[in-house]
Amino acid sequence: MLYNSRSLALLLAVCIAVITTLFLSLFENVNSTALAVTFFISFSVSYLLTFVILEFLIFREIKEIYKLLDKLKKRELNVAQAKSAKLNPLKNITEEIFDFADLKQKEIDDLKKLEAFRREFIADVSHELKTPIFAAQGFVHTLLDGAVNDKAVRSKFLKKAARSLDGLDMLVQDLLTLSQIETGQIKMRFDTVDMIQLTEEVFEQFETKADKKDVNCRIDSKSRKVLVHADRQRIGQVMTNLISNAIKHSHDGGEVIVSFEIGKKNVTTIVTDFGEGIPEEHQPRIFERFYRVDKSRSREKGGTGLGLAIVKHILEGHHTKAEVESKAGKGSSFSFKLPKAKTEKADGQEKTE
Repeated sequence: MLYNSRSLALLLAVCIAVITTLFLSLFENVNSTALAVTFFISFSVSYLLTFVILEFLIFREIKEIYKLLDKLKKRELNVAQAKSAKLNPLKNITEEIFDFADLKQKEIDDLKKLEAFRREFIADVSHELKTPIFAAQGFVHTLLDGAVNDKAVRSKFLKKAARSLDGLDMLVQDLLTLSQIETGQIKMRFDTVDMIQLTEEVFEQFETKADKKDVNCRIDSKSRKVLVHADRQRIGQVMTNLISNAIKHSHDGGEVIVSFEIGKKNVTTIVTDFGEGIPEEHQPRIFERFYRVDKSRSREKGGTGLGLAIVKHILEGHHTKAEVESKAGKGSSFSFKLPKAKTEKADGQEKTE
């Protein structure tokens, strides 16, 4: 629009006033004062009337027309884009092909990772199963070849074969446990658990093993009871695996300490040893199945290589995780958090101990 309502009303009012004044000047008895007054009155009245008419009757409608035109332009642009897409179907097809190719490539990469994991897992399981089986097989064949007649040799070899088979049974049980946890077959049964009592029971379980290495196992806690909300059996497995590892990797005459940090909502359990420690580059992988920092030395010390993997999955079932702090040659600390247990009070209010 070249003009707005005000400027156009002004132009029209001037024209009307000039015409009116020129018309009156044709009469002889009209003086200049009357012409000036006529010009002013006609200009004012004409301006007001034209402004009102233009603003409220014409320009408002014109603005609505322009709004409608803008909408039509946008609609036409969308239609044009849609027509362009229809006229160029190869562009859409190309984009869909690339998207499909990306999706399939991701699926292929995932399958490759799963296949590599499957091969590695089968190789690890085969190796771990083969070791105790071959050991037991060798002892049995030695006895069958005539050593069975020597009472001392017979007893020695039968004990070694039994230990190998016990190790095999332990490996199979750990594999089954891990598989059941991963597939959700084992359901967590949450209850109030006293971590101090549970730790003392685990210490008793490893008393003979600790005595052989002269390792002192103790609890560092000011509280007589440390109550958490957890599955007692599964957290018992966690403590068993962590304390067993701590004793195994402690130096002779060392110490294993279980301590507790009690917060407002959670209890952090910490299992600390002052033994071999774990090099920093190995720490991110120690919770993987069959991963060993030093494979040859780890096998000599026993264990299935699944203990920390079981710890990881049990704690994930408790919506928490294990953390490790370790320095090679100075020992390790494994810790995990569990929610504090809640007990009912006489006043009906629930309080966390």
